[in-house]
Amino acid sequence: MAYRLAADGVLILHLAFILWVILGSLMVLWRPKLAWLHLPALAWAVALELNGWRCPLTPLENLLRRYAGQAGFEGGFIEHYLLGVIYPAGLTPTIQLWLGLGALLINLPPYVWLARRWWQRRKAWR
Repeated sequence: MAYRLAADGVLILHLAFILWVILGSLMVLWRPKLAWLHLPALAWAVALELNGWRCPLTPLENLLRRYAGQAGFEGGFIEHYLLGVIYPAGLTPTIQLWLGLGALLINLPPYVWLARRWWQRRKAWR
């Protein structure tokens, strides 16, 4: 039971991280200091997607599921939980490239807006 709860916790953490990567720049608009947390997370997620790496949370969840007597799964988090709904054919390197670029493009406008605002304030102080 404890292993299953731990695996479910890793799953929730994984989903929260993905949501943070995708939508974190909106939180940064509210609290600009959160950029120090969001930008490294965004860089990590984009590097994972662009290089085809597997997130370390995926093998951890699989291990905990096996200890709990459940079947693990092959592939990554997105493939197992999300891709079947969005892309039934499966994850390809091209799709991974678009996911990584999409994360960048979603987050770019809020950061551009913040940078412009910061630059204007800086010019006004001089």
